[in-house]
Amino acid sequence: MINKNTKIGFIGTGVMGKGMIKNLLKGGYTVHVYNRTKEKALPLVEIGAVLETSIKELSQRCDVIITMVGYPSDVEEVYFNDNGILNNLKPQSYVVDMTTSKPSLAKKIYAAAKERNIFALDAPVSGGDIGAAEGTLSIMVGGDKEAFDALMPIFELMGKNIVLQGSAGSGQHTKMCNQIAIASNIMGVCEALSYAKKSGLNAETVLKSIGAGGAASWQLSAYAPRILKGDFNPGFYIKHFVKDMKIALEEADEMGLKTPALELSKKLYDKLIKEGKEDLGTQALYHLYNED
Repeated sequence: MINKNTKIGFIGTGVMGKGMIKNLLKGGYTVHVYNRTKEKALPLVEIGAVLETSIKELSQRCDVIITMVGYPSDVEEVYFNDNGILNNLKPQSYVVDMTTSKPSLAKKIYAAAKERNIFALDAPVSGGDIGAAEGTLSIMVGGDKEAFDALMPIFELMGKNIVLQGSAGSGQHTKMCNQIAIASNIMGVCEALSYAKKSGLNAETVLKSIGAGGAASWQLSAYAPRILKGDFNPGFYIKHFVKDMKIALEEADEMGLKTPALELSKKLYDKLIKEGKEDLGTQALYHLYNED
């Protein structure tokens, strides 16, 4: 049973993870953290998190483990390594992968966890660094309803829109839908602001009109103001968005689905990566429309 004595392990203390961990600490939970780069976890230790020096030790000491790492290969490593989660976590514990990863990998984790009498959910999120910090993330969950219901008190500290989408892998498939929608939307935001600039309009005044009309979207309200301030710091890294789009394209291809807008968006972001901008936020796509 999940209660305030439940010990939560959190692997990955990056842009998203740190905000999520802070909200778990505010909620009264003991949170054990691990990050490959120890220094990135130290600010969380200062506010009450317990630093672990290995995934093995974290797994042996916790009841629920949340992972928020970079790539599917990282997910594979932290779950299936001899010193990883599944080989060291006690039965009747819970694992929640909140990384955006492959649906097939989510199913693999679920099956391996079930063999060990461990409950597994895939629960990728949307909402960026702001949503992580404010505890307003959208959380898309795949797995068994029993585990979903049990972990709801924890999810509610990190998000506001929390939906069980179906069986294992369904959370990741839903996140692909999310990323496909974003891919076209962020292109539209950058093109609209570029058009406003080229036509001599005051872009901030333009936002007052289009931000309250049919063009309104989270991408517009969250990222257009950043663009206008020249803030291209990552709420979500370009390199991670390209990873997500690659997964979505592969999944769509397997299903025989054409996704031309997604293909175009990935080509544009691939160009930014070639220019060395992979560690900027997704709003940096604006640069491509305003190159001299």
